[in-house]
Amino acid sequence: MAASTDSRIAVYAALVGNLLVACTKIAAAVWTGSSAMMSEAIHSIVDTFNELLLLYGMHRATRPPDRRHPLGYGRELYFWSFIVALLLFALGAGVSLYEGVAHLMHPLPIEDPTVNYIVLGLSFMFEAGSWWVAVRRFRAAAPELSYVEAFRRSKDPPAFMVVFEDTAALVGILIAAAATAAAVAFDEPLWDGIGSILIGLLLAVTSMVLARESKSLLIGEPADPELDRSVLEIARGSSGVRAANGLLTVQLSPQQVVVALSLEFADDLRADDIERAVVAIEAELRARHPMIVTLFVKPQTGARYQQIRERRLQGGAAPA
Repeated sequence: MAASTDSRIAVYAALVGNLLVACTKIAAAVWTGSSAMMSEAIHSIVDTFNELLLLYGMHRATRPPDRRHPLGYGRELYFWSFIVALLLFALGAGVSLYEGVAHLMHPLPIEDPTVNYIVLGLSFMFEAGSWWVAVRRFRAAAPELSYVEAFRRSKDPPAFMVVFEDTAALVGILIAAAATAAAVAFDEPLWDGIGSILIGLLLAVTSMVLARESKSLLIGEPADPELDRSVLEIARGSSGVRAANGLLTVQLSPQQVVVALSLEFADDLRADDIERAVVAIEAELRARHPMIVTLFVKPQTGARYQQIRERRLQGGAAPA
């Protein structure tokens, strides 16, 4: 549960930061009439709602199993994470692009750009604080991996989503500052609209990356390979097990995994002996890996397992 707690802290920090930033940016956009600042304000508003949706998804995912959902509600987190990515694209990127194009067609000079600079400076400080909390929590989950590898292997969308959103927010603030400076220095308000379009493109790329990873988790990704190796090692060392043929794992949520294990038992074992062996394996697995919420064990010979596996990989119908 540590990873889940760390993610919740990061989301709360991002929520507070985005709320403060949104308020200051809205005031500045209304005061100065800056298109880039208005795009940044929209970005922060969308991010604020996104954090609320992530918290809602985290809450829903903790509900226990019931008759309609015997494996629980863990994947609700992945569903709401996907919705967050879509909102970032539809609202954040879409409105920013619209604002930028509208400003290019009807350019208006920025009034009192000093206000923009002050607000952007404050916003950068707020976002940087949230970003630092998010990055520290994200790195703590996998300190031995690179950022790219940690992102690819992460099963915790709130953790990497906050990092991506805050990074995009910091870059967006720099774009807005540069656009404002160019519009004032060259006395050309078109730069303000260009800044808004660049922010929209930045949000579009960010949302597509997040949507791709969230979709993959929602469809069903396997658990971490380290967990696979540990499960097979425990199974092979269990009494009465002749061989552990292989396994399938599905990540239901950051802290919930389903395991289907194919085992070959000794020929002299009776049905009740196999049942006791399975109970012992399940007890040890859950003691070592509490995230395993459901374990399915299928007694099979190695030859039978390989036959079914080959048919499945070739796209044929795999017999039960």
